[in-house]
This record gives sequence, structure tokens and C-alpha cells, in this order.
Amino acid sequence: MDVSFLGGPHPQRGVGVVAPFDFALDRELWRWVPDEVSLHLTRTPFVPVEVSLDLARLVSEHETLSEAVRALGAVSPEVVAYACTSGSFVGGIAGERGMCAAMEQSGEMPALTTSGALLEALQELGARRIALVTPYTGSVTTALEEFLAEGGVSVTGRAYLGLTRHIWKVPYRDVVDMARQAVVGAADALFISCTNLPTYDAIPQLEAELRMPVLSANQVTIWAALRRIGEQAVGPYQALLDPVARRGPAAMSSSAAPGEGDGAVEPAGLSPGGVPLPPVAGVPGEGPGPEPEAAFAGSAGPPEPEAVDGLDPPYPDEPGGMTPT
Repeated sequence: MDVSFLGGPHPQRGVGVVAPFDFALDRELWRWVPDEVSLHLTRTPFVPVEVSLDLARLVSEHETLSEAVRALGAVSPEVVAYACTSGSFVGGIAGERGMCAAMEQSGEMPALTTSGALLEALQELGARRIALVTPYTGSVTTALEEFLAEGGVSVTGRAYLGLTRHIWKVPYRDVVDMARQAVVGAADALFISCTNLPTYDAIPQLEAELRMPVLSANQVTIWAALRRIGEQAVGPYQALLDPVARRGPAAMSSSAAPGEGDGAVEPAGLSPGGVPLPPVAGVPGEGPGPEPEAAFAGSAGPPEPEAVDGLDPPYPDEPGGMTPT
């Protein structure tokens, strides 16, 4: 059979992704990527260390990142992204910039991190006050707040699960419940942290319900990486990707065409324009997900065990600990 008439394949553009060893949501990253772009993923080496801020530091060491980026160089991506939130905020703004510099030096290409992409996305949206959702423990969540404060962003309310493993199994309904708890103040946007936390289908529903932009770790990472090479992320109605959704609550809830602005509100369960929203449900085939250790709204979290010798409080002794990504 002669297939020469197909004229392909079309040239592809590559985005390199360095993820922690336990990253499990490759499929979610791909959902924001246009057809002409390929993702080239690699993982950091396995580290048998209990989940803590110390582990976040281990999976983001410059030597580890440099080796991963050199491996990606074999397939010539145009940009490389470090897809881990905690690993990129644990060292503060200076640490995040140092990581980018180390990756750029090793790969001779533009580099970014999830936490850096978050600050870039918040600036794009003009958001300086955010509600925060994480699957992390209290100490890791607090470290993220400190990173955001250093970047000029304040947290108006927060909710977290306190999980130490299997974060990728958390169902959408738990993410949505946390989001509702976290939005307790006058926030400009909501951020859902952790690249190992499923968020893709929940974002449009939450934006329609909460009447504010909703960002997630994987979303901002891919958005920023594609932006570096002149490409646009794809996905259902969400403020970061769709300029129409940035015009405020009226635009996000109006059934009128863009520019008409009559303020009509769609019935519950419909996105702007009357398109049915995806149901809030668990991840198919993964059951109800793990039981949360804790979930709290507002600025204060639960009391935690005292730190010993400058280390984080002890965590449950569970095999197969999760990296807070």
C-alpha cells in the first residue's frame, strides 16, 4: 500500500520534563499538550527517604537535575521543565532560580520549574491573593506559603490532606471539597499544588462554581513550558488558557457571547455558554482513594509533633512513602 500521499509525519516540537521518581500522572500532563508537541519525560533516581522537606531537597539537587537534563538532551527538546512543586519551592526564590540556572547550563536550553511557573501564571492573571489547596503535611504546606510570600503573594485560606503516599489516587471529589474549604477570604485565584495530584477535569467545574481562576501544578508547568517555545496549552474552559475567562465573574458565568456581558448566570452544572461540566467523581478504576489525615480551611493548620534537632516532625512509618511533588 502506498502511503506517500500522507506526507508525514509532521515535524514535532519537544518539551523535556524532569519529574520525581514517584511521579505517576504522565497521562495528565499530555492532556494540555497540542498534537504537534511531544513530551520527553525522565525521572530522578529513587531515594528511600521518608517524606519530608529533606526529601524534597534530595530530588531537586543540582547534580541530580543536571544528569536528568543531559539525558534528555539526546532527543533535543526545546525547553525543559522540572515538574515538582515542593522540590522547586523548598529552597525559596533563590533556590528556584538556582535550579533553573543549573538545568540551563547542563542542557543549553530554556528551563523552568513548577513553582516558578506558578509565580509566572499568577502574574499573568494579576492575582496577588490566593486560596491554597495541597495534599501535603502542614510543614510542607507552610513552606509553600513562605515561598509565595517571598514572591509577593499572600494566602487567604488553605486546606490540606496531610498525605505521605499515593497522592495520585486522590479522587476529584476530595480536591473539590478542599477547594471549597480553602476559599474563605477575598482571593483572586485558587492554586491546587502537587504535580502528583489529579486536577485536569476538576478545574472547569471549580472555576464555574467559585467564580475565580483555578490553577494547578501540572497546568502551570505545561502552560509555561509551551509558552517558552511559542505554543499554547489546550484544554477545556480555564482562565489561564482562555482570555475570555479572565474577564471576571460576569464573563465566567455569562451565557452571552464574548463582549455582550448581560450577566446571565448558567444553571448549576453548566459552564459558560451552557456546555455541561464534567462530573466531580473519583478517578475511574482507582476506588475512593486514601483516607485523608487532615483537612483544614483558613490560615491555621492542625498542631504537629515537635521538630527534633532542626528536622521536620516525624511522619508515619509507612512503606513506599510519597514525594510531595
